[in-house]
Amino acid sequence: MYELRDPQLTNRYFILSGRGSRRLMASPEVVGFDSYSALLPETVTALRYLFPSGSEGDVDIMTILRGGLNYPIEEACYQVGVRVRDMHFVSCERIIENQVITGLEIKYEKLRITRGRTLIIGDIIATGDTLRMCLDEVVDRFRRKGGSIRKIIFFTIGGTRAISLMERMAERISAYFPEFEGFECFFYEGIFTVYRDKGVSGINVPDIDFGWKDGVVSPEFRRYVLDRPDALFEKCIIYDGGARRYEIPVHFEEVLAYWRGILERAHLIDIGALVAEKLGYAGPIPYEEWLEKTGLSGLEESGWQPPLLIGGLHTLWEDEQALLRRAPELSLKELAERRIKEIVQISSRYE
Repeated sequence: MYELRDPQLTNRYFILSGRGSRRLMASPEVVGFDSYSALLPETVTALRYLFPSGSEGDVDIMTILRGGLNYPIEEACYQVGVRVRDMHFVSCERIIENQVITGLEIKYEKLRITRGRTLIIGDIIATGDTLRMCLDEVVDRFRRKGGSIRKIIFFTIGGTRAISLMERMAERISAYFPEFEGFECFFYEGIFTVYRDKGVSGINVPDIDFGWKDGVVSPEFRRYVLDRPDALFEKCIIYDGGARRYEIPVHFEEVLAYWRGILERAHLIDIGALVAEKLGYAGPIPYEEWLEKTGLSGLEESGWQPPLLIGGLHTLWEDEQALLRRAPELSLKELAERRIKEIVQISSRYE
């Protein structure tokens, strides 16, 4: 577990890295209950950090339907010994007109309003629009009905926009509830960014697909993906988190559509530029510059080396530079053909 340190931040932000979350986020083959349980060990680790004895207080779980159901928060609380008093639900759905997303709408909510509540929430954060709308609704309901919120603990596979959103929300919530202590936000494997355009491949989805550029990715996840080169070229690190658990055939349709798109465009895609895009920087670059671009310079300055990285950060840098140098030799066509064959074989079990 890593903590993001910046004196300008009001809230606390952490990055969790573990075997389960690395496997989930590097491989779209992890589906169903397995995709839920993959996050359990890291979630338990975070809660044990916050509640060392397991009895420091009660919590409420607030689920943003349906993506929030992917997070094993209730089971993690049970394992740590934290009592869950209430379960809240809010449904925020996209408004789609002529196949275009035109807005968001809250269609269902179940909230029990009391004072001094600690809310635990799990959800994917890309643009943050869904979370903002749901928190606005929840805070307003608590305020109007005489309740109050003491703290919000958030678990997410999410991007950098979560930080600016939570900083703004903390200021607003504190104005309503002076006792509010802020957010404690846990990112699995990294604080990612979202694509601003269709990317080098021409088929990524802006404001939805996650990438590494200008984010902070755990060194363990960088190592894990580097050791499994196919994973680097996946559409993004999560695909649709709801579909991969509840609508598995739909999930695999999305994965296949991506790889078939790559196969069709393989002759047009600059493989060197694609590798650079996926790693988050163009290179090869010197070690010190790499530390800055990856957000890992703080680890180097502290003298701490991730114990799971054989050879440490320097070896990770060397191996990434080696991949950048040999990128022109890679065959995107062969990679796409292999992945399509693998996904078709696996998806047939869920038809």
